[in-house]
Amino acid sequence: MVNGVGINIIIAYAVGLILLYLLGWVLLVPIKMIWRLLYNGIIGGIILLVLNFAGGYFGLHIPLNPISALVIGFLGVPGVVLLLLLQHLL
Repeated sequence: MVNGVGINIIIAYAVGLILLYLLGWVLLVPIKMIWRLLYNGIIGGIILLVLNFAGGYFGLHIPLNPISALVIGFLGVPGVVLLLLLQHLL
């Protein structure tokens, strides 16, 4: 016994802190992924909107459908470039 505190209490506090850290890490990682996907989707959507407005004069147009929205949401700017390349090749 160290100053009235048993070793069992010290171990319990240590295990509790480790579990609290692990729980915070498990909850924080998905939130970071969601923020990244949201950021990519917003930036990709703005670029798609500008491309569709300005590209109308040059014949560049990417139709907005669920598949293109998912590609742009996951990839962001590279998704817009990918869809342009696919449209050009097909």
